[in-house]
Amino acid sequence: MLAELFLDAARSCRTHSPLTHALLVGAADDLVRGGITARVMAGAECDRQGSVPGLRFASALHRLVLEGRAPTLARHYPTAGGTPDLGALWDDALPVLHEHTDELQAAITRTFVQTNEPGRSAPLFGGLQTATHLAAAQVGRRTPFPVRLLEVGASGGLNLRPHRIAYRVDGVRLGDPGSPLTLDPGWTGRPAVALDHNLRLVRRAGCDLHPVDVSAEDGRLHLSSFVWADQPARLERLRAAIDLALLDPVPVRRATGPEWLAEQLVRPERDVLTVVWHSVVWQYASPADRAMGRAVLAEAAARATPMAPLALLVFEPRRTPRPTGYRFQLLLKLWPAGLSLRLGTGVGHGIPFTWDTRAWD
Repeated sequence: MLAELFLDAARSCRTHSPLTHALLVGAADDLVRGGITARVMAGAECDRQGSVPGLRFASALHRLVLEGRAPTLARHYPTAGGTPDLGALWDDALPVLHEHTDELQAAITRTFVQTNEPGRSAPLFGGLQTATHLAAAQVGRRTPFPVRLLEVGASGGLNLRPHRIAYRVDGVRLGDPGSPLTLDPGWTGRPAVALDHNLRLVRRAGCDLHPVDVSAEDGRLHLSSFVWADQPARLERLRAAIDLALLDPVPVRRATGPEWLAEQLVRPERDVLTVVWHSVVWQYASPADRAMGRAVLAEAAARATPMAPLALLVFEPRRTPRPTGYRFQLLLKLWPAGLSLRLGTGVGHGIPFTWDTRAWD
């Protein structure tokens, strides 16, 4: 039932985005009563949970606000300079839904969730350094391996530049000090490796079924609309990441993950650690693509050698009995060493994050 999917999405953001929570609860109630939301969501009645129709609904409204076309609703949106009044939010959303019904319905039907959150580069930065150290230790190498980073579900490619970001850790500025994007990782604990070496990425590439062109205004608006509207700091972070992407472009190819990975991993690269990375993507992949992706990775793992190692580094949610319903884990597998580690847990946007080097099964 569509209303239940809206409520599930509302629960997932209740703690961190009261505005989105209130909006989706109001929309769910309106769906049950057969109100205007049912017309706006026409065509999405049979959507599966992984497509997150509630977030697509919230994004479509947010985009109208960012474009300056919903001024009454904008007064509730901090990303547009407003201050939320949760008691009046739904009443102010209703006229927007009535005025833009057809436009919103079309946008929601053709839109795919694109939460290309650059904050996830913070755990990625630590995870990559952990992987390079562990791979080097397997062969007695004194310096960490350079990295070839391959991202599946890369969206706008904003997490393909972890070495070009500045990070504030323990009062020290790591990474690229001249970067337009500086992250405070909000780490509890630290990775079990030194963080004082330069992370070397020698090659980067990404794929997505629906890549976003961040050099175009439409692409920038699309990604901005998926930022929760009462988190203006995240919007500023996104804009800084886009500025970095424009300075250091990395193309994202339109392709399925398994098809693209099979091509990228056809042969090992000596003296390079190949890292396959994805974050908050698994829920959107079809069961068939998941199975094919596992098979492609297994074949590549069988070809890995100590001097041409392969790693899988993922930041994905797992259901928990907690009120939010999800816990996001950073998991690392390394071949041919056969290591499997849970590196830590965090919130869906990557910051804050708690490091944990206990093994996982």
